Amino acid sequence: MGFPEVGKQLEVLLAGCEQVYSVDELAAKLEASRKQNRPLRLKLGLDPTAPDIHLGHTVVLGKLRQFQDLGHKAVLIIGDYTAMVGDPSEKSKTRPMLTAEQVEANAQSYLSQAGKVLDTSPERLEIRRNSEWLDPLTLADALKLASKMTVARMLERDTFERRFKAGIEIYIHEFLYPLLQGRDSVAIKSDLELGGTDQTFNNLVGRDLQRDAGQEPQVVMIMPILVGLDGVEKMSKSLGNCIGVLESAHDMFGKTMSLPDSCMSNYFELLTRVPKEEISQLCDPARTHPMDAKKRLAWTIAGAFHSDEAAGRARQEWEQIHQKSAGAGSGMVVPEDTPKVSLVADLMQDGRVRLLDLVMECGFAASRGEGRRLIAENGVRLNGKVMADANEPVAVQNGDVLQRGKRRFVRLEVP
Repeated sequence: MGFPEVGKQLEVLLAGCEQVYSVDELAAKLEASRKQNRPLRLKLGLDPTAPDIHLGHTVVLGKLRQFQDLGHKAVLIIGDYTAMVGDPSEKSKTRPMLTAEQVEANAQSYLSQAGKVLDTSPERLEIRRNSEWLDPLTLADALKLASKMTVARMLERDTFERRFKAGIEIYIHEFLYPLLQGRDSVAIKSDLELGGTDQTFNNLVGRDLQRDAGQEPQVVMIMPILVGLDGVEKMSKSLGNCIGVLESAHDMFGKTMSLPDSCMSNYFELLTRVPKEEISQLCDPARTHPMDAKKRLAWTIAGAFHSDEAAGRARQEWEQIHQKSAGAGSGMVVPEDTPKVSLVADLMQDGRVRLLDLVMECGFAASRGEGRRLIAENGVRLNGKVMADANEPVAVQNGDVLQRGKRRFVRLEVP
């Protein structure tokens, strides 16, 4: 197969990047790839430290997919070995070590979710686990690897520097992490490594180790960190400001619509393939109403992970819930994919169940205290009606709908 002209490839690949080390080296590698008709090997390492990924993770995955679509090969490295060491990136303290069983379970989940973004055909994706080459290392090998880095250089890493100045412990095994990740680059002979801004130091170490091994150093392409739905902090599950790739089209659309207008341009550029000229028009209030632009963004994101049809239904549901007057009845519109919750008989008495028990049974609160606050703040509705008394026994029937806030619904099944 042939590859597009280098200039055309660079136009696509450099869009949205934070930094590239270096653009000239990337252009040279792309030119050599065209002349030799050989795809570049593009490395992305994922430590499966948690079972779920969100849209923030897909920024780098999306860039990797662009390389794939241009004919290059992605090498997805599951850090089953390094996950047990723990990378302290963006952490003020050591990340806890995981067991091999936890790592493998998370890895399987990661792979299935990454497949929603990447081309998983064998000619476009190679999957490796870094235990393949790191597990056989002897103590002598580890000491030799450690000799490639000075303590002064390691302390240049912003995470370590902050902890050192704050008097927070840094453990010796943490210093090994960048070296182990760099060893991955040597093992697979990567031409380019992608990562977020929090991985810049680790990726550059890979270049040093490749030079030491007599390899041509990899290009390092750094992607920005996606801001969360609050428009302030980075997208994070622990902060509750994220959109998971496994969420329904309804939730993806609704959550995107809650995004501050100021973040739309960034989301369009990092998460979609909408052309730059069109993004400029969509994000210019003088040419496009922000509500219409955000609906386009929400539709595009939901459609990428589901289908255009599902995204269209999610848009209709959102508009009916948020933009149309109540009119007849409650005006409530229940999403098609609303989950069902079967109530246990022990909760029921004469067809009634205490509201707080119902809220907890449906998973709307993590604790009874949170459930009480939710109810007190008018955050719970039954069949469209606000329920305000946590201790009230409410009558429920099959098919009744309990709602939390504007986007969470469950349909009740009564014994």
